Amino acid sequence: MRIEELVIDGFKSYPVRTAITGWDPSFNAITGLNGSGKSNILDAICFVLGITNMSQMRASNQVDLIYKRGQAGVVKASVSIIFDNSDKDNSPVGFQDQKQITVTRQIALPNVSKYFLNGHKSQQATIQSLFQSVQLNINNPNFVIMQGRITKVLNMRPQEILGMVEEAAGTRMFEERKDKAKKTMGKKEKRVEELQNILDEEITPKLEKLRAEKRSYIAYQKSVSELERIGRKLRAYEWTDGQKKLAKYEADILAANKKQDDIKTQKMKALKAITAAEKEMAGVTKRRDAEMSKGGKLKKLQDEVTEQGKKVAKIRAQAEIKLETIKEEEKKVVTLDAQLKEANAIYAKKKKEVEKVSSQFTKIKDKHTEFETKLASDEELLQTLLTGLSSSNAKNKGGGYMGQLADAKARIAQAASEEQQNKVKLSMNEKELANLEKKMQAFAKEAGDNMKKLENVQAAVEGLEGKIKNCGWGAEQDRELERQLREARDLCKNLAEQRERVKSRIPRLNFDYEDPTPNFDRRKVKGVAAQLITLPEEHYNKATALEIAGGGKLFNVVIEDEKVGKDLIKNGRLKKRVTFIPLNKINARTLANQELQAATRLAPGKVRTALSLVGYEEEVSKAIAYIFSDTLVCDDPNTAKEVTFKIGVKSVTLDGDVYDPSGTLSGGSAPSSTQTLIQVQELIGVENKFREAQHRLQTLMQEEQRTQNARNNWKGLTRDLEIKQHELKLLQEQVGGSNASLIAGEVEKVKGIIDNLRQALQSAKDRQQEAKEECKKLERDMDEFKNNKDGKIEELKVNIAAQKTALQKNSVIVKTQQKELQAANMELEQLENDISGEKEQLEEARAGIEALHQELDKLVNQVASSEAEHAKAEERLQEEMATLSRFDEELKALDRDIKKHKEQITQADLDTQQLDHDIQGYMTEKNKVAHAISKLESTNEWIETDKDQFGKEGTQYDFKSIDLLGLRQKAEELQAMHDGLKKKVNTKVMNMIDSVEKKETDLKKNMAIVNEDKTKIEETIEELDRYKRDALQKTWEKVSKDFGDIFAELLPGNFAKLQPPDGQDLMDGLEVKVQLGTVWKQSLTELSGGQRSLIALSLIMALLQFKPAPMYILDEIDAALDLSHTQHIGQLFRTRFKGSQFIVVSLKEGLFTNANVLFRARFRDGTSIVERTAQRSTSALYANGNGNGEDDENQNPRRARRIAGS
Repeated sequence: MRIEELVIDGFKSYPVRTAITGWDPSFNAITGLNGSGKSNILDAICFVLGITNMSQMRASNQVDLIYKRGQAGVVKASVSIIFDNSDKDNSPVGFQDQKQITVTRQIALPNVSKYFLNGHKSQQATIQSLFQSVQLNINNPNFVIMQGRITKVLNMRPQEILGMVEEAAGTRMFEERKDKAKKTMGKKEKRVEELQNILDEEITPKLEKLRAEKRSYIAYQKSVSELERIGRKLRAYEWTDGQKKLAKYEADILAANKKQDDIKTQKMKALKAITAAEKEMAGVTKRRDAEMSKGGKLKKLQDEVTEQGKKVAKIRAQAEIKLETIKEEEKKVVTLDAQLKEANAIYAKKKKEVEKVSSQFTKIKDKHTEFETKLASDEELLQTLLTGLSSSNAKNKGGGYMGQLADAKARIAQAASEEQQNKVKLSMNEKELANLEKKMQAFAKEAGDNMKKLENVQAAVEGLEGKIKNCGWGAEQDRELERQLREARDLCKNLAEQRERVKSRIPRLNFDYEDPTPNFDRRKVKGVAAQLITLPEEHYNKATALEIAGGGKLFNVVIEDEKVGKDLIKNGRLKKRVTFIPLNKINARTLANQELQAATRLAPGKVRTALSLVGYEEEVSKAIAYIFSDTLVCDDPNTAKEVTFKIGVKSVTLDGDVYDPSGTLSGGSAPSSTQTLIQVQELIGVENKFREAQHRLQTLMQEEQRTQNARNNWKGLTRDLEIKQHELKLLQEQVGGSNASLIAGEVEKVKGIIDNLRQALQSAKDRQQEAKEECKKLERDMDEFKNNKDGKIEELKVNIAAQKTALQKNSVIVKTQQKELQAANMELEQLENDISGEKEQLEEARAGIEALHQELDKLVNQVASSEAEHAKAEERLQEEMATLSRFDEELKALDRDIKKHKEQITQADLDTQQLDHDIQGYMTEKNKVAHAISKLESTNEWIETDKDQFGKEGTQYDFKSIDLLGLRQKAEELQAMHDGLKKKVNTKVMNMIDSVEKKETDLKKNMAIVNEDKTKIEETIEELDRYKRDALQKTWEKVSKDFGDIFAELLPGNFAKLQPPDGQDLMDGLEVKVQLGTVWKQSLTELSGGQRSLIALSLIMALLQFKPAPMYILDEIDAALDLSHTQHIGQLFRTRFKGSQFIVVSLKEGLFTNANVLFRARFRDGTSIVERTAQRSTSALYANGNGNGEDDENQNPRRARRIAGS
């Protein structure tokens, strides 16, 4: 298929219709100056072939292809090619019978594009398929070599060169198919992934869930069947057992009735015996009374014994009271005596303190007097020395130093006289002490034993006092504990009485029962409901509403479970009918949050639930909720009415009016029983206090028990101490009144006198010494005064000033000490008064005890006398009673018989009552069994038909071979499983699982198909890769050989080839190797520019020769070649590409000479013109041209430079 004619109209530089005819079927050349429009001819051919890449036609869009972009009145571009289709072997498929094929492409403004095939409008894809079928794929053209392609080939990498080989081999089609297959495989993989996701995320989880539900459903069906089978056996056994029980209860009732008849007979016999015995007893009593009424002696004796007994009891009671009084008084005496001893000890201690303070005060006072005397003397001396005059007094004999000296000598004489007198007195007292000590030695043996006893008793008293102190208990603790116990008992008693009073006002709260079973846990009975409710004081005004809301349920009894209720009814001996609220069975309806919120919105602050107003323990919350249910408490009738009929909830007003959603209204006045809840709160308060008081009493009693040993020990030690103290007192009195004691007192007295005399003697000696030293000092002062009068006077002044200061300080000390002495004397005086008062109390107590002892002695004598008289009276009574004893014995025998018969009657009544109770129980149980049998027969119709087989061996109802206990346990387990599965089982699961399993099967089938397709695609890709490699190998070998041959023709004596890079495979790429002469060049950079261009051109020619196309378009491929090489290329086209039509654009003569037809393009008046020339030379071509053609807007500057350079 070759070009015969090209018609261009409005395309680029051809504004008018231009027909280019006479195309040679072999070699056509196009030439012309730059800008003459020669390349536009090639663009027009490519335009018709269906090129889509506008840049290859040097345009940016379709508008650029229209002459002057449609601005010169030309708004359409059209190109038509008439192809010669005479070669039927190479004709397009479907066009073998047509000699010519005309293809037209038109474009028009603004964006119109059309294709015409043989004058008929056609699609672009159809046109492209037509050309592709004859190796003219314009969008991947190996038949179009545009200018610049040579340079690109020189710069290609091995992979790019391999790509050119692949294009020549046609394996690009394989790549396209491979890419398409990979895309298809990607879609398949995505589809597989989608199917797998559907399986993993939807189908499989759902199927697993449904399979689990199916298993549950099958298990449920099995449990239903098994439960029915076991249930039949159990119900058959229950029916059979019920029939047996029914027969047994009837027999028991008959036996009990017969036994009752026997008991009635025995009771009648006993009644007759009692009547006879009572009659006989009346006769005996009458005879005895007649005997006793003779004279009334027995009566008198009995009265006398009674009176004497009363008298004895009265006197004995008086004596006991008196004895208790004496004990109390003796305890008081002991306490007073101990207080007196303690006061005496304190007094003695205080007296010593006073004596000590007095002695200190005397010393300080004497010293202060000495300071005053000395100061007065020194002042007198100073005055005498200064004035020569003296204010002499009685004590001083004269003024100045002489007067003081005379005074000191007088004091020496006075002290010497006192010393002599004291010596005489000391001598006399020492002689008296010696005589007294001799007398005391004479009485020493007498006093020794008593003193030893006294010391021992004293030590024992001290030991007991220490033990009492360390025993852990004391009198104060004992009194305090007794006081607390007494107060706690009184408080418990008062609170118990108060509780009973409050309870009596609320009789409906009373609930008494006996333990129905041994070791019954009373904590299971919570109590009357009203007592379990606490009402805060701020809600007391709502008590009426709450009582109306709770109604009679407030007086029901809350228990732990229904079993407790059954036990209490049966064995609790209840005194009244009681309604129980079992916590495990009760269910309460509570108000929904939405309803409460709606009610609150209707009347904010005026409505609340009854349950929210009361308090209660958590364990009874269900019962309290059951009592008040969902009732609302409203402040007024309007609120209650609005809430009730708009929300649909029962409500109660504060006054007790009840509004019901059903339309009923009750109220009008508060019931008389209102305010019960407030009274209950009072009772709860009292009971709480009572429990606290009981807890307090229990704690004190535990404390009493805990300290029992310590208290007993303390009491024993106290008794022992009282005895020892009494013994000590007696010994002290005995020792104090003895001769040895008196003499010892005198000895101590004389020793005290002697000590005082010795102190006085020593004091006189000291005063003498002080006076003598003062005399010496005065004599020295007199001598110094004679020698230094002024200095001595000044010294004396300083001394006087210092003495005055010291005297002032000492005066403060004297006054302080004097106050302490006065205070101590006052305390001592107070202690003396206290001791005197305690002595008087002690004497009075002792006198009182003495008087009480005397009175007790009299009462004891009276008791003895009265008891003697009482004994005599009893003796006389016994004598009289002996006479009447035979009547009594007879009466006693009769009385025993009557009691015996009465006991028989009582027992008979009890037996009859028990039998009545048993019969009633048998009847109740019989009715229960009959009812159960009837219920079994009514609910299980198969019993009527199968009952003959019940209990028979070899049947399914053989009860001997059945483990009934295990069967019941299994039935319970199956029932529990059945109930659990019933809530969870999906009855539609069988249909659902079939649908999902079918869907799963379809998905897996689709996945298998997709995976199979994927495998086939992978196999196809592998096969295409193998075919591609084989095709490439053949193409490479053929192209490489032709490449070398063509290069050798273009550049004789040289050779070139294609080979993979060193160490790599064909599929890694191909590179050009050139041999110049005998030397293989390592790189193309070693070649000249012309040689490199020949290499590139040779490779392109080899590729074109491998798979010849019917037409080749070459655009200035000889630009970089000299004329000789250009001529060689022309020859190459003529010799190697026979059968292909070449259309070559060139400016070189070497190419023209080999072309069969030459087309010359010129540019005139803005329009391109084409002229045809056959076998024209270059000189002829350019003979009439001066190179002044105008360039069109698509002129290529680079090509212009080349031509200019040539």
